[in-house]
Amino acid sequence: MRGAKSAKWVAGAAIIALAATACGGGDDKKDDAGKGGSGGTFRLGLTEPVSIDPVNAQESEGMLIARALFTQLYDVSTDGKLIPKLAESGTTEDGKTWTFKIKAGTKFTNGEPVDAESFIRGWTRVAAKASASDVSYHMSGIKGYDDLKSGKSDKFAGLSAPDATTLKVELTQVDSEFDKKTAHAAFSPVPKVAGAGDNKKFNDAPIGNGAFKMEGSWQHNKSITIVRNDDYGLTKAKLDKVEVKILNPANSAQLEYTGFQSGQFDFARMPTPQLSVAKAKYEPQGQWYSGEFSGINYLVVFNQTKPLNNPDARKAISYAIDREAIAKSVFQGMQKPATAFLPPSFADVYQEGVCTSCAKQDKAKAKELAEKGGLKPGTTINFGYNTGAGHEEWVQAIAAQLKDVLGLNVKLDGKPFKEALAAQQEKSANGLWRSAWTADYPTADNFLAPLLSTAGIGEDPATGKAQGDNRGRYSNKEFDKLLDQARAEKDAAKRADLYKQAEKLAIDTEQGVIPLWQRTQYRLVNTKKFSNFKMDFFEDPALAEITLK
Repeated sequence: MRGAKSAKWVAGAAIIALAATACGGGDDKKDDAGKGGSGGTFRLGLTEPVSIDPVNAQESEGMLIARALFTQLYDVSTDGKLIPKLAESGTTEDGKTWTFKIKAGTKFTNGEPVDAESFIRGWTRVAAKASASDVSYHMSGIKGYDDLKSGKSDKFAGLSAPDATTLKVELTQVDSEFDKKTAHAAFSPVPKVAGAGDNKKFNDAPIGNGAFKMEGSWQHNKSITIVRNDDYGLTKAKLDKVEVKILNPANSAQLEYTGFQSGQFDFARMPTPQLSVAKAKYEPQGQWYSGEFSGINYLVVFNQTKPLNNPDARKAISYAIDREAIAKSVFQGMQKPATAFLPPSFADVYQEGVCTSCAKQDKAKAKELAEKGGLKPGTTINFGYNTGAGHEEWVQAIAAQLKDVLGLNVKLDGKPFKEALAAQQEKSANGLWRSAWTADYPTADNFLAPLLSTAGIGEDPATGKAQGDNRGRYSNKEFDKLLDQARAEKDAAKRADLYKQAEKLAIDTEQGVIPLWQRTQYRLVNTKKFSNFKMDFFEDPALAEITLK
């Protein structure tokens, strides 16, 4: 996800760029089910999001808020199962025409009904040219997307509403897993007052149909406040309010950790060097949270610009990295080196060791491939990363290894997360960029298509910017063909085999990106105050389920 947090971009190395902070007041009332107290204010810290409106919510920060404000057809359980939300059913006979029956009687917080037309309105708004959305490509398979995106049409040809509770979707190609994609926040319904995608009033104060609603507007670089939606059509949240403080991106992880230590924060991530110290102190108190998630930490490699515009040069970089050494030293043994791009949680497609260059540092092989790929000692390599999220130590460690093994001059370029995402879009971007991805929906397509397909580049004809999530601009016709075949395959086992072939081509044969570590997350949680805490499939706190003790 950036989003994706898209499956969304995530800001942290071993951790994502958000943290919950101290709760405020509120009556300690027990809910009817007796599972915890209702009321209270939950405070958390984020760096400045790109967007909290589903029209362009894309990274962990923005997606957390967007998902709290809006409810889609489906959600995803922590183990990757599709959970019906507003969809009473989703059916297809041929994989090309889908029909969704929508739960009747729910509404937006301004009283407008949530019906099939509101879904058409929301999806059309995302894909419209004027929105310039970075996440619209999730809808690229819907008939009429290209005309809508280019401005040739203002309607989605593939969407229709035979009646108020029926949404019909026509695709240009068979996609046997299209229903899973609709769990993404971009597929949210919106009320009529949403207007166009560039409606700033709605961008800063979205009116949704979710478990929470906005209190006032987003105060940029300061705060965002959401409150419980008491008219929510599904299971209501227990918290009264969530107050989000927007933190300095230069040291946000440290601010969160310090706040937890002082008693100000109830939920925090930690600077990487403090992981073992924090675990030793807080695990015995029952305030240490850890979990394995469906994501990947990796390096974006800019495939179309020198000096890494050939597979040999890219493989040389990968072979030169000692993942195990960094995992043991920088991460204190708390991260697992990745030898595949798809996560182990996707058991049907996971191929341990598919990335040959990831298995073990091989200095001789790295030097051989560097020479073959024209990556000479003294070559300058730009290495970008987002600041304040725990990356500095491991980024520096990789830079030192590349200099030691290949004699490269590595130029580190740290930027705030929002600026970092924008910098990757430039046509002139080159070298490497730190990145991480966590799933928005439980399918291999959610990794391979946005991050490695040609369509995932989404190059703007006017500016040359990559508007999609394939920021490295990897492009291979055979890879694209394999993805098309996988989507069209109705047999799950055969579909999984096609995805495996695609991963091997892009990751092992051509090293389109460089996998680093699997997604293991660590947080500190004030269990003395809150109960029923968990992180969801998207690596975010499940705000609607948190209760007071």
